[in-house]
Amino acid sequence: MDYAPVYLEQTRAFAELVRTADPSTPVPTCPGWSLGQLVRHVGRGDRWAAQIIRDRLDHFLDPRGVEGGKPPPDRDETVSWLHGGAQLVVDAVEQTGVETSVWTFLGPRPAYWWVRRRMHEVAVHRADAAIAVGSDFTLDPDIAADGISEWLERVVIQAGSAGGALPLEGDNTMHLHATDPGLGAAGEWTIGVSRGGITWSHEHGKGTVAARGGATELLLAMVRRVSVADTGIELFGDDTVWQKWLDRTPL
Repeated sequence: MDYAPVYLEQTRAFAELVRTADPSTPVPTCPGWSLGQLVRHVGRGDRWAAQIIRDRLDHFLDPRGVEGGKPPPDRDETVSWLHGGAQLVVDAVEQTGVETSVWTFLGPRPAYWWVRRRMHEVAVHRADAAIAVGSDFTLDPDIAADGISEWLERVVIQAGSAGGALPLEGDNTMHLHATDPGLGAAGEWTIGVSRGGITWSHEHGKGTVAARGGATELLLAMVRRVSVADTGIELFGDDTVWQKWLDRTPL
């Protein structure tokens, strides 16, 4: 997948969604945040990533010190500010080189890693905004499926890293099956525990708990933007394993 055009498209869709919305609107899926804070988070996050890439940083950059990290007061200018942030990331990668190693919160990664990360960040936050304003949310199944894979890649590295309990324990496993046509193996995920850490693959299999549904709903359920009960997802097996997974993984 060429992530750059999808990233820019998701950013445009997010910007249009918030263009006429009241910035003080609460965002229920980001407790304590308003829509204005969500907008600042997205736009500042893009500029943060762009500065890391542009300066070829090998260390953490405090987001509070990012250049141009505050949205302008005018709504149309804020839309342009959002568009510009995403474009800065794409341009920085092109100028720096897609394979150039830079800092990420998962350790050094090629600069292009940030394009995929920011694409999925904006897509999920677009869902947050849609929920906040009562708008419909749709995502192409292949993007949603890749979002699940990208999220699992982060869970594998981060789960239990701070001394917390793993989201799966013992012989428990979890299987996800996206029912959208055409996804093939990319629409299945089998998750388990091996050598004290979380592992996953695209293999078909049975799990201690299994979730079957559309890729977008599976993604939003996995990152706790929606409850399974409010979706068309079918849940099979031990639902306490599912709940423990949700409780022990990040938003």
